[in-house]
Order: sequence, then C-alpha cells, then structure tokens
Amino acid sequence: MKKWIFPLFVASAAIASVTIPKIPWKPNDRSRPVPAVITPGTPSTQESPGKPPSDATILFNGHDLSNWESAKGGPPTWKVGAGYFETAQGGGDIVTKDSYGDCQLHVEFATPNPPHGEDQDRGNSGVYLMKRYEIQVLDSYNNKTYADGGAAAVYAQYPPLVNASLPPGVWQTYEIVFHGPRFAGDGTLTRLATATVFHNGVLVQDHVSLTGPTNWESRPPYKPHPPKQPLELQDHNHPVRFRNLWIREIPDGE
Repeated sequence: MKKWIFPLFVASAAIASVTIPKIPWKPNDRSRPVPAVITPGTPSTQESPGKPPSDATILFNGHDLSNWESAKGGPPTWKVGAGYFETAQGGGDIVTKDSYGDCQLHVEFATPNPPHGEDQDRGNSGVYLMKRYEIQVLDSYNNKTYADGGAAAVYAQYPPLVNASLPPGVWQTYEIVFHGPRFAGDGTLTRLATATVFHNGVLVQDHVSLTGPTNWESRPPYKPHPPKQPLELQDHNHPVRFRNLWIREIPDGE
C-alpha cells in the first residue's frame, strides 16, 4: 500500500498570510471606553417616514432643501412636496452643502407611477457618494436593463445580488455602508473604496471593492481627493421622489 505524504506546510503558509487584527485592549477590559448611548430610529411605512437614529445628521427635514444646493451653484430648483422632494425637469444634480466621509447613509425613494419608458429611460436617478461613486436608482420592477445598471447596482461595476425592487410609486429604501478610498501624501492609492447596500432590507452589495469612480461605459481610475466630499443626487430627467435622507458618519477604527 502506498503511503501518502500531505503537504501540511501549504496550510500553514496560508494561515501565515492572513493578518490578524491587533486589538489594543485586553479581553473584557473594564477600563476600555464603552459605546455612546443613542436612541435607535423607527421604521418607515408607506404613509410616513420613520425617525432617524438620534446621532444621525438629517439631510432632508421634510419641508425644504436648506441642506442642499445645485451642483451648478446656487439654490436647488427641485420640487418640494408634502414630506418629499422630487427632481425637476432641467434642474440638474443637487449636492449637500456639507461634506461626508465613511458613512451609513439611509435613502428612501419612489419612482414615477404610472411608469414611463423602459430600460434606462424609466425612473432613473442616482446616489453619489463623494460625488464620484454611484449607487444606481432605477425603476427595475419588470423592467429589463443591463446588469450593472439596475436599481442598487454600483453603477457600471457591480450588479445587485438580487433584484429586490418594488412597484412604481411605492417607497423603497437603500441602506448604504460606504468606506471611501485613502491616498498617501504623494497621491498613491492606499485603500480601495468599499460599499455594502441593503435594498428594501435585502443585502444586495456585500462589501464590494470599487475599481474607481463610476461612469457610463468606462471605468476611470482613482484620482486623489479629500476624505470627505459632498453627497450628490442625480437629475436624469425623470420625476423620482426622495424622502427621509439621513447619514451617520463612521469614525476611523482603532
């Protein structure tokens, strides 16, 4: 009978290649600072938006766009209704007045009902982190388009794991966890941007690493930029509505 000698060193080498985090505290150290106490938010219904967590920055107060401005400069011309705001024909993109970095971003949107058009010409908008990295907004309910251009796609890079879209006119949610890229002083890329997205409570982007800024039919490379930039909402000539936008910035870890 032959004797088989298994290369155990291969497994050892594989384990050695993983960097184990170093936690600068002893296990169960009672002198370690405890987390801040906050009040969690409440879920939205179709009739009314929920409440953000107590430590969130509210991006839309339900009454005006005082936290936003036109990407072209000046006040936004988007329509504000009863608890929502909506893209305006020819209004252009809008951006937040403040800048944000790594974050948890909550967005609620509704595409036009009745629907109009097909493919990309149907309920099209977008949520841009740092004005560069787009999570696509689209009416993807019974609407075929290219895989990396549907609702909850990291545009032109990653299709969602599943299509969790609801019908036109129904309020939908994105819960986005985003970590931006990092650059050294000489502009060298030291960390990729990553995104995790839940669409209507369903995980659709699982900590994907972005190839760079998102763009139609191209994948441009990273270029150095500050660690905090404004958020941007896209005007794609479709009357998409938004409500209950809030953000929680994520501090750098230990």
